[in-house]
Amino acid sequence: EHEDTGLLLQALLEGQNYGAAAADGTQCPSVSVSRNNPPKRDCLVVAVLCFGNLINFIDWFIVPGILLDIQKYFRLSDGKTGLLQTVFTLCYMLAAPIFGYLGDRYNRKIILGAGIFFWSGVTLGSSFITESHYRIFVLSRGLVGIGSASYSTIAPTIIADLFEEGKRTTMLSIFYIFIPVGSGCGYMLAAAMAKSTGDWHWAFRVTPCMGGLALLLLILLVPHRIQRKTAAHRALSISSMVQTADEKPDVHRTAKTTWCQDVGSLVQNCSFVCSSLGQTAMAFVTGALGMWMPLFLYRAQVVQGIVPPCLQESCNSSNSLIFGGITTGTGILGIIAGAEAARRLRKINNKADPLICATSMFISSLCLYIALMVAQTNTLSTFIFIAFGELFLSVNWAVVTDILLYVVTPRRQSTAIALQILVSHLLGDAGSPYLIGLISNAIQARNIPSLQWSFRSMQYSFVICAFVGVFGGGFFLLTSFYIEEDREEAQR
Repeated sequence: EHEDTGLLLQALLEGQNYGAAAADGTQCPSVSVSRNNPPKRDCLVVAVLCFGNLINFIDWFIVPGILLDIQKYFRLSDGKTGLLQTVFTLCYMLAAPIFGYLGDRYNRKIILGAGIFFWSGVTLGSSFITESHYRIFVLSRGLVGIGSASYSTIAPTIIADLFEEGKRTTMLSIFYIFIPVGSGCGYMLAAAMAKSTGDWHWAFRVTPCMGGLALLLLILLVPHRIQRKTAAHRALSISSMVQTADEKPDVHRTAKTTWCQDVGSLVQNCSFVCSSLGQTAMAFVTGALGMWMPLFLYRAQVVQGIVPPCLQESCNSSNSLIFGGITTGTGILGIIAGAEAARRLRKINNKADPLICATSMFISSLCLYIALMVAQTNTLSTFIFIAFGELFLSVNWAVVTDILLYVVTPRRQSTAIALQILVSHLLGDAGSPYLIGLISNAIQARNIPSLQWSFRSMQYSFVICAFVGVFGGGFFLLTSFYIEEDREEAQR
């Protein structure tokens, strides 16, 4: 026993990884020294996960990229149009806790593969739905949301297990860069396919092929089990191995921990709660912008006389292409800037992460408000302020996730991410597209139908996003009051 303990301690000092029990509760194998995950292999795993994340968010934003065509094809009001993204997000958020529970206890590679296969198949099937089956089209978007939830919940925890805290932030930043990249590509892919083929249905037939490739790469390149490599978890593995034979290791008890106990512990974590509410405000704003901004820009240009009303079979998709490019570019710059700012400022201020998030939310809200106010008179200024608004929103994505990962113990991380997804989408982007559409409908109903009021109704509806963004900044400020204490508690 002492000889085995000595080997374990030696391996820990050399930075090697032992086959400790996985989070799914499987029993610890015999002690042996191995290098199951060399650095190059870890980076390859991250590359595969990033590719999957790219496809995931392309599927998210195909519908907003061709929203004019879909609205015309199914003859929808603004309210029913917003329902498409709301149903998608509701199914996504309701499925997230289920996959969080499964991800903390069972093989994550299998769950990821099943999710990719499921959402790719449903996306392909939705491309054959006819105009008389709008409800089936809505249902298909909900099913795609369920498949996406499996990926967004589990993939970040695999990256967290592969890298220590310093490198983890960098790798998470790379992973989250593919949120805006995928979102922007979704707009551009949808618009380009609709324009080149003259049929918007073809926009839904590209990503299933990409999903098949991602599934193949996942099977071939990602290890069957990803084991914990954080210092806290390695120490847990060592302490578990040196216990007497009649004692149960902590990793075995982890598998028996009920989901309700995990949730109860997370709810008492003030940093987790406040940062999740801040992310909820982010989700509300990004959900509304992502769904409605191309259509809003189109209506503003119609009022200005820059473009004619959409009467032909295929509507003008230039705004989707431009907005997609802005989303991609500002997303990459924002996430890189946020990660770099966090890395530098943490050295001088332990509260740097929530303060960065709060500042960026306040600035983003101001930029978005200005963009809405100048939309009817100056299209170029509108695009510039939208770009700055999205840039400062993107600063927060990787930083918020990193906050979660160091204020929550490793064995609860999948559950914590799932809960954060549930809350942020339930109160955020699950309702914001539909809410904006309903307010727009109500404003139009109270005024004489016209192109002017079609634009005004959307403009007035969008103002709510600026105020929600300010509330989000306030929640991140609250996080800064608790983050040091909660981080120390998680380390203990």
